[in-house]
Amino acid sequence: MMLATIILLPLIGAVLAWLSSKINANYPRVVTLVILLLCFLPLITIMQQQAGSENIGSDWYSHFETDWLSRFNLNIHLAIDGFSAMLIALTLVIAIIALCASWSEIVDKCGLFYLNLLLTIAGIIGVFISLNLLLFFVFWEVMLVPMFFLINIWGHEHRHYAALKFLIFTQLGGLLMLLSICALGVIHFEQTGSWSFDYLQLQQISLSATQQNWLALGFMLALLVKLPALPFHSWLPDAHTQAPTGASIILAAILLKTSAYGIIRFVLVLFPDFSIQFAPLINTIAVVGIIYGAILAFAQSDIKRLIAYSSISHMGFVLLGCFSLNVLALQGAIVQMVAHAFTSAGLFYVAGIIQARYGTRDLNKLGGLATQMPKLAGLAMILIIATLGMPGLGNFVGELLVLLGSFEHFTLFSVIAATGLIFSACYCLSIIHRAFWGAAKEHERQISDINAREKLSLMVLIVALFVLGLQPQYLLKFTDNLSVKIIAISSIGQNK
Repeated sequence: MMLATIILLPLIGAVLAWLSSKINANYPRVVTLVILLLCFLPLITIMQQQAGSENIGSDWYSHFETDWLSRFNLNIHLAIDGFSAMLIALTLVIAIIALCASWSEIVDKCGLFYLNLLLTIAGIIGVFISLNLLLFFVFWEVMLVPMFFLINIWGHEHRHYAALKFLIFTQLGGLLMLLSICALGVIHFEQTGSWSFDYLQLQQISLSATQQNWLALGFMLALLVKLPALPFHSWLPDAHTQAPTGASIILAAILLKTSAYGIIRFVLVLFPDFSIQFAPLINTIAVVGIIYGAILAFAQSDIKRLIAYSSISHMGFVLLGCFSLNVLALQGAIVQMVAHAFTSAGLFYVAGIIQARYGTRDLNKLGGLATQMPKLAGLAMILIIATLGMPGLGNFVGELLVLLGSFEHFTLFSVIAATGLIFSACYCLSIIHRAFWGAAKEHERQISDINAREKLSLMVLIVALFVLGLQPQYLLKFTDNLSVKIIAISSIGQNK
């Protein structure tokens, strides 16, 4: 029941947070914090049970199965391995950071806000541990609806347009994925005489190259929209610009990673022939996204919009690593997922602090922030330096592994992607120069520096980036076997 508990806790907490607001407006924050901390307990218990294993990334740590629709052989199948355990831990850490960012920002309808926040977290965790593909789709949809409300109710001036655009893009992609999931169930029925949408059982069916191409297309369109990759990216800058700080943090740091998780867990394993055949096309999309996102980030004056375009660029490295069909590159993609979660969460937190203090995110109206807010400036510059790929920090390790791995089979793509690091330095240095240095413009009044809560939150993210950059093996040991297995499956497909 440990796996079910990880999902049930935020669901129960969502209701409690909403109800507690009727007693005291401050209670929803406290309830949310307690629930998120309690979610670590079942995860830690599962990890302790696995701690004695020499190959901690080798097998599924825990399973939970129960009937769902027995007439159609449908079950609720939850399972956790090193990859999903790592992502659940990341989700909980980022959720606490988002809570801290929202602590004083959200003052209206607090109970409803934290209800939607915890529902989003429950959906994300469900995505990471569902091995029934229909259940995976249910959680995929569950995490989108509350995020729509977070943007639509607590966002900024154009929040309704941004929220609706976010929902339309992601829902259309999700419906295509649902069609592919249903088709997989039909094929399983035709080959075995029984219905099944179980991930482990679907690996046993035989799919022709044509079937793989069409079914994988449904998955990939949904996942590329959420990643986001060109040309399905336009919802992201609008959503980030209008979302409240906490929602931006979860959206950038976690929701985008559910797409990369889907690619690694499902597409590369269930559709190896498709992965090999379309790797050049998908890597082209990835490389164009790396360059395009970095150039457009440099052109932005809104800090949140700049960070959003930088996310498109950095997630391009994740996509390139996934389809380079190389263990090193795939490990780099996983490291990049985690590193980008920390840097994007930190930068959106910084953007939220600046907007709260100065009432603007426009770089043309900012300047000299280092004089009035030296603590924020110092921590923000570390996060910005991490974003541009400074050695010793997590992003450098992820991007380096992706480039080294992709160089083996896709040399040209690797070289072109490396130029994205140059553009990354351009927009990162632009933020530092325009926001933190130079003469003060619109903020002649005295502005208070960050408080203890804000400082602690940013320092947690920075320390995590240093640990990831200096000791990446702590992370990689959870995914070593998974990466080798996925590449082995691709190799079998290639030999066929």
